[in-house]
Amino acid sequence: MLTTTAAAQPSAPAPVQTMVQALDGHRVTLDVYPATGSPRGAAILSHGFTRSRRTLAGHAQALADAGVLALAPDLPCTFDFRCNGRAIAALVESLRRGGTFGKPVEKVMLVGFSAGGLSSLLAADTPGVVGFVGLDPFDRTMAGETDRLGLAAAGRLRTEALLLRAPPSRCNADSVAAPWGAALPALWRDELIVGASHCDFESPTDWMCRLACGDADPVRQQRVRQGLLDAAGRWMP
Repeated sequence: MLTTTAAAQPSAPAPVQTMVQALDGHRVTLDVYPATGSPRGAAILSHGFTRSRRTLAGHAQALADAGVLALAPDLPCTFDFRCNGRAIAALVESLRRGGTFGKPVEKVMLVGFSAGGLSSLLAADTPGVVGFVGLDPFDRTMAGETDRLGLAAAGRLRTEALLLRAPPSRCNADSVAAPWGAALPALWRDELIVGASHCDFESPTDWMCRLACGDADPVRQQRVRQGLLDAAGRWMP
């Protein structure tokens, strides 16, 4: 009976691997969450401003449990979103070549929270990217420029996109990225989660985010998580 019970239990997730990779001239630390079973594709999850790869660990593990190889890097450039976008694009290219992370990966989805959403958007036209998810994303106009960086990129992007957003607050710059929904030519879904705080889109969040941006709620967090799993199911069936 003991043998039968043990055999019936699901296998434990493979351990997370922390690596350092050279991406677009930067040494980047990233956590790799091996997929359960044969990988359906890969996901790159990019954190927000002053945050880290660990604030998206829960989302990464959930995607890995669903059969998606998940990578969560510490973005190399604090204020340079184009720099971060190039690093993400280089990581996509590494996945497609194969070797470092296993067999070549044909399909990659990009997930970005807050400022990481802007960096991910800038890389979402990289060959092999099949979908972009913006988690309460951020946008801004760079010094010496007149157009918002993300809004201009959104208008050019042909990759399918999912936006999951909170109502306006200081932490999402009063929903500064909301116009992306109208600009994205291949928008799949633009979902406003009523009552959400900026922190509902991290997993796990922490006291620093809650202090600055408001409490997180398990029900709202689950809606965000389900959106990610829906996206993986759509883009990597």
